[in-house]
Amino acid sequence: MEEIKETVSGSGLEGHRAGFVNIVGNPNVGKSTLMNDLVGERISIITSKAQTTRHRIMGIVNTDEYQIVYSDTPGVLKPKYKLQESMLEFSEGALTDADILLYVTDVVEDAEKNKDFLDRVAKEKVPVLLVINKIDLLKGDGELEAIVARWHDRLPNAEIFPLSAKEHFNIDNLKRRIVELLPVSPPFFGKDALTDKPARFFVTEIIREKLLLNYDKEIPYSTEVLVEKFEEKDNSIHIMTVIYVERDSQKGIIIGKGGEKIKRVGIEARQDIEKFFGKKVFLELFVKVEKDWRNRESKLRAFGYIE
Repeated sequence: MEEIKETVSGSGLEGHRAGFVNIVGNPNVGKSTLMNDLVGERISIITSKAQTTRHRIMGIVNTDEYQIVYSDTPGVLKPKYKLQESMLEFSEGALTDADILLYVTDVVEDAEKNKDFLDRVAKEKVPVLLVINKIDLLKGDGELEAIVARWHDRLPNAEIFPLSAKEHFNIDNLKRRIVELLPVSPPFFGKDALTDKPARFFVTEIIREKLLLNYDKEIPYSTEVLVEKFEEKDNSIHIMTVIYVERDSQKGIIIGKGGEKIKRVGIEARQDIEKFFGKKVFLELFVKVEKDWRNRESKLRAFGYIE
């Protein structure tokens, strides 16, 4: 600790606080919505479907007094293929390097879902803030008190924050507590940093979001997006991307009759990419078959799921 204090003082940031606040929990409890609200920017994609988040995504909040490095992680699940194994590793890794852990649940989730992971959370030595999300869905008197009591029994050392990320209710109280718990430390990233991810990553995430929104069942989960060209000029960006699928039949579904479906995805994605970068975007989408890519380690490595 003395070394940290000297570093902070020597850098002109005496008393500066910084820390990693890792957000974990089961699928569909609102982790990404909470992350975006805490960061104040749309860092993580959001849909009503499970397994929307595949990577560990950092969003950074800076003031003169502190730096908070939030991490959104994939929902905890029992893996059925190698891609999901990598997703679980991102979630489990978030337990090992947190200064503050945000465990997110909601008002309908079973407290014993994915018990093994929750048991690890219960043993954490770092501060654990238990977020009970979606309280706007509650109707009856006494419902919230009963839910809080159940979670207090399950995670007795956690501080509990009932809130609604969607309605921005009680978020500010959570933020204040996070700042209070930050350790004294110099910043980990430059003070103008918003995320650890490159621009190309957010292009792929926006396109994946449109795939999740426009296709049903297994189709969006069988796709991966790779940016092959990102050519930025003063007022425009030319982007060429490939959407990978696992089977020939999926390629036909993605493209749609006369290319109608892929055209809709392209229009919706381009509009959001333009908002994200504040520039005119020329977006090209291609679809290729990469058989069984979700179970092939070489492909998972190429797509950034394995280091």
